[in-house]
Amino acid sequence: MNPDLDLTLNRLIRAPRKSVWSAWTDPGRLEQWWVPAPAQTRVDRLDVRPGGGFVTRLSEDGVSFVPHLDACFIIVDEFERIVFTNALDSAWRPAVPAPVPMTAEITFGDHPDGTEYRVVVRHGDPAARARHEELGFVDGWGTVTAQLAELAERGV
Repeated sequence: MNPDLDLTLNRLIRAPRKSVWSAWTDPGRLEQWWVPAPAQTRVDRLDVRPGGGFVTRLSEDGVSFVPHLDACFIIVDEFERIVFTNALDSAWRPAVPAPVPMTAEITFGDHPDGTEYRVVVRHGDPAARARHEELGFVDGWGTVTAQLAELAERGV
Protein backbone atom coordinates (compact mmCIF):
# COMPACT_ATOMS: atom_id res chain seq x y z
CA MET A 1 0.00 0.00 0.00
CA ASN A 2 1.35 3.38 -1.02
CA PRO A 3 -0.34 6.25 0.88
CA ASP A 4 0.52 8.68 -1.93
CA LEU A 5 -1.32 6.59 -4.52
CA ASP A 6 -3.81 4.35 -2.70
CA LEU A 7 -7.03 4.71 -0.74
CA THR A 8 -8.12 2.05 1.74
CA LEU A 9 -11.13 0.93 3.68
CA ASN A 10 -11.35 -1.80 6.32
CA ARG A 11 -14.45 -3.24 7.94
CA LEU A 12 -15.45 -6.21 10.01
CA ILE A 13 -18.55 -7.77 8.48
CA ARG A 14 -20.36 -10.01 10.95
CA ALA A 15 -21.11 -12.71 8.41
CA PRO A 16 -19.21 -15.68 7.01
CA ARG A 17 -16.83 -15.06 4.11
CA LYS A 18 -19.03 -17.22 1.88
CA SER A 19 -21.96 -14.84 2.41
CA VAL A 20 -19.85 -11.74 1.72
CA TRP A 21 -18.35 -13.42 -1.34
CA SER A 22 -21.82 -14.30 -2.62
CA ALA A 23 -22.90 -10.67 -2.28
CA TRP A 24 -19.99 -9.78 -4.56
CA THR A 25 -20.43 -12.55 -7.12
CA ASP A 26 -24.21 -12.95 -7.49
CA PRO A 27 -25.62 -10.25 -9.82
CA GLY A 28 -28.94 -10.02 -7.96
CA ARG A 29 -27.17 -9.53 -4.65
CA LEU A 30 -24.61 -7.06 -6.05
CA GLU A 31 -27.46 -4.91 -7.36
CA GLN A 32 -28.71 -4.53 -3.78
CA TRP A 33 -25.61 -2.77 -2.45
CA TRP A 34 -23.22 -1.67 -5.25
CA VAL A 35 -24.22 2.03 -5.32
CA PRO A 36 -25.21 4.30 -2.43
CA ALA A 37 -28.98 4.21 -1.82
CA PRO A 38 -31.34 5.58 -2.90
CA ALA A 39 -29.57 5.26 -6.28
CA GLN A 40 -30.00 1.88 -7.95
CA THR A 41 -27.79 -0.28 -10.10
CA ARG A 42 -28.31 -2.89 -12.76
CA VAL A 43 -25.73 -5.51 -13.53
CA ASP A 44 -25.25 -6.01 -17.26
CA ARG A 45 -22.29 -8.34 -16.88
CA LEU A 46 -20.66 -10.00 -13.88
CA ASP A 47 -18.24 -12.63 -15.14
CA VAL A 48 -16.21 -13.17 -11.96
CA ARG A 49 -13.07 -14.80 -13.33
CA PRO A 50 -9.72 -13.43 -14.48
CA GLY A 51 -10.43 -11.56 -17.70
CA GLY A 52 -14.18 -11.51 -17.09
CA GLY A 53 -16.27 -8.40 -17.56
CA PHE A 54 -17.81 -6.24 -14.85
CA VAL A 55 -20.43 -3.87 -16.29
CA THR A 56 -23.06 -1.95 -14.33
CA ARG A 57 -25.54 0.86 -14.95
CA LEU A 58 -26.73 3.49 -12.46
CA SER A 59 -30.10 5.16 -11.91
CA GLU A 60 -30.90 8.11 -9.70
CA ASP A 61 -34.66 7.81 -10.35
CA GLY A 62 -35.13 4.04 -10.70
CA VAL A 63 -36.30 4.47 -14.30
CA SER A 64 -33.44 5.73 -16.46
CA PHE A 65 -30.19 3.74 -16.18
CA VAL A 66 -26.92 5.17 -17.49
CA PRO A 67 -23.48 3.57 -17.81
CA HIS A 68 -21.70 3.34 -14.47
CA LEU A 69 -18.79 0.90 -14.65
CA ASP A 70 -17.19 -0.97 -17.53
CA ALA A 71 -14.27 -2.92 -16.08
CA CYS A 72 -12.58 -6.28 -16.07
CA PHE A 73 -11.52 -8.69 -13.37
CA ILE A 74 -7.78 -9.29 -13.14
CA ILE A 75 -7.52 -11.70 -10.22
CA VAL A 76 -10.20 -13.85 -8.64
CA ASP A 77 -9.21 -16.12 -5.75
CA GLU A 78 -12.46 -17.71 -4.57
CA PHE A 79 -13.54 -16.55 -1.10
CA GLU A 80 -10.25 -14.63 -0.68
CA ARG A 81 -9.65 -11.86 -3.21
CA ILE A 82 -11.13 -9.98 -6.14
CA VAL A 83 -9.10 -7.49 -8.19
CA PHE A 84 -10.68 -5.44 -10.96
CA THR A 85 -9.73 -2.38 -12.99
CA ASN A 86 -11.60 0.21 -14.98
CA ALA A 87 -8.41 1.06 -16.93
CA LEU A 88 -9.39 -1.83 -19.23
CA ASP A 89 -13.01 -2.19 -20.25
CA SER A 90 -14.96 -5.46 -20.25
CA ALA A 91 -13.70 -6.20 -23.79
CA TRP A 92 -10.06 -5.75 -22.65
CA ARG A 93 -9.68 -2.48 -24.54
CA PRO A 94 -7.77 0.41 -22.97
CA ALA A 95 -10.21 2.82 -21.33
CA VAL A 96 -10.22 6.38 -20.10
CA PRO A 97 -12.73 5.97 -17.28
CA ALA A 98 -14.42 8.76 -15.40
CA PRO A 99 -13.87 10.03 -12.84
CA VAL A 100 -10.46 8.30 -12.42
CA PRO A 101 -8.71 5.16 -13.58
CA MET A 102 -8.18 2.73 -10.73
CA THR A 103 -7.48 -0.83 -9.75
CA ALA A 104 -9.45 -2.12 -6.76
CA GLU A 105 -8.36 -5.06 -4.63
CA ILE A 106 -10.97 -6.54 -2.31
CA THR A 107 -9.82 -9.11 0.25
CA PHE A 108 -11.94 -11.35 2.46
CA GLY A 109 -10.24 -12.71 5.57
CA ASP A 110 -11.33 -14.91 8.42
CA HIS A 111 -12.16 -13.19 11.69
CA PRO A 112 -13.60 -14.77 14.85
CA ASP A 113 -16.68 -12.54 14.43
CA GLY A 114 -17.10 -12.94 10.67
CA THR A 115 -15.15 -11.51 7.73
CA GLU A 116 -12.30 -9.02 7.71
CA TYR A 117 -13.13 -6.99 4.59
CA ARG A 118 -10.46 -4.78 3.08
CA VAL A 119 -10.48 -2.54 0.02
CA VAL A 120 -7.36 -1.03 -1.52
CA VAL A 121 -7.97 1.24 -4.50
CA ARG A 122 -4.78 1.97 -6.43
CA HIS A 123 -4.28 5.02 -8.63
CA GLY A 124 -1.60 5.84 -11.19
CA ASP A 125 -0.54 9.15 -9.70
CA PRO A 126 -1.14 11.34 -6.65
CA ALA A 127 -3.50 13.63 -8.58
CA ALA A 128 -5.85 10.75 -9.44
CA ARG A 129 -5.78 9.56 -5.83
CA ALA A 130 -6.54 13.09 -4.59
CA ARG A 131 -9.36 13.49 -7.11
CA HIS A 132 -10.95 10.20 -6.04
CA GLU A 133 -10.69 11.22 -2.39
CA GLU A 134 -12.19 14.67 -3.12
CA LEU A 135 -15.08 13.05 -4.99
CA GLY A 136 -16.02 11.20 -1.82
CA PHE A 137 -14.17 7.89 -1.75
CA VAL A 138 -14.61 7.53 2.02
CA ASP A 139 -18.33 8.32 1.95
CA GLY A 140 -19.11 6.44 -1.28
CA TRP A 141 -17.14 3.26 -0.69
CA GLY A 142 -17.96 3.45 3.02
CA THR A 143 -21.69 3.64 2.27
CA VAL A 144 -21.68 0.73 -0.16
CA THR A 145 -19.55 -1.34 2.22
CA ALA A 146 -22.12 -0.70 4.97
CA GLN A 147 -24.86 -1.78 2.55
CA LEU A 148 -22.85 -4.89 1.67
CA ALA A 149 -22.42 -5.67 5.38
CA GLU A 150 -26.13 -5.23 6.05
CA LEU A 151 -27.02 -7.60 3.20
CA ALA A 152 -24.46 -10.25 4.21
CA GLU A 153 -25.33 -10.01 7.90
CA ARG A 154 -29.04 -10.51 7.14
CA GLY A 155 -28.08 -13.70 5.35
CA VAL A 156 -30.33 -12.87 2.42
